Amino acid sequence: MKSVVIAEPGKLVLETRALPEPAAGEVRVKVKFASICGSDVHIWHGHNPFARYPRVIGHEFFGVIDAVGAGVEAARIGERVAVDPVVSCGHCYPCSVGRPNVCSELQVIGVHRDGGFSEYAVAPARNAYRVPEAIPDKLASLIEPFTIAANICAFLQPQPNDVALIFGAGPMGLTAIQALKGVYKVKKVIVADRLPERLAMAKESGADVTLDNSEIPLAAQLEGEKPTLIIDAACHPAILAEAVALASPAARIGLLGFSGEPCTVTQQSLTSKELSLFTSRLNSQRFPQVIEWMEKGLIAPEKLVTHYLPLKDVEAAMTLFEKDPRSCCKVILEVS
Repeated sequence: MKSVVIAEPGKLVLETRALPEPAAGEVRVKVKFASICGSDVHIWHGHNPFARYPRVIGHEFFGVIDAVGAGVEAARIGERVAVDPVVSCGHCYPCSVGRPNVCSELQVIGVHRDGGFSEYAVAPARNAYRVPEAIPDKLASLIEPFTIAANICAFLQPQPNDVALIFGAGPMGLTAIQALKGVYKVKKVIVADRLPERLAMAKESGADVTLDNSEIPLAAQLEGEKPTLIIDAACHPAILAEAVALASPAARIGLLGFSGEPCTVTQQSLTSKELSLFTSRLNSQRFPQVIEWMEKGLIAPEKLVTHYLPLKDVEAAMTLFEKDPRSCCKVILEVS
């Protein structure tokens, strides 16, 4: 089989590998579509501190089960599935309180173990979720990115009377917009970004107001309006302090960033408004929730997709995703 392997930081190869056999409790998936995420690019360049090399990357993928390991019902063969990349132990403290995404023994498919940029991939059977026929093959790999929005929203508990501000109109920001408007029916969603093309995508995904914050500070553009819910989907360390300053008293702030750079926030700025600050990593078993959103048409994943490219062109696809944010959003690899 053909697999996309990051042999070492900076070295991407399309390698021929032996077909993997599913171990007990696992399924083998014949991958049909896999979508590129920023973390895949980070692993390629050696900027993901959790990655181990060599690594088959890819944690957003969809396919058909073609083999099962011991203890898995053979009836699952032929099932269309999307794979949750979060592999947890099930018995540590985070797992016991429903937070397997921060399991003390966490493994992420495509980061700690081989992923879905491959003609075949293995995964725990419990991580392979059946995809209903209403969701087309070519969009099913996008279930995973929408679980990021589902996870932060589970903390923030959006309400219809909220005024939401989202920093960043990249893929994470766009999924958050669609969740807030399509699922939670939030009154107003304001989106800030520095690229007009991305702001146009935000508008297409349901944003009520789009603001270019490349030159004029958001405080001046908001004209005194105080967001009650803020999501940092741009992941720059300077954003938290700005979000705290802009937030309404009693607002909720959600962070999706993974920067190692420090940021400065005073206790007084948080406690004077009694702000609630939430952080979110990956997803905590949100696949069924997002599959339902997609099946019911509450979200429109097709609005994120700008390119489909074959697996053999993976390096060009990754470069396009990384270098051309003006015309490129989600790039989906056609695997088989």
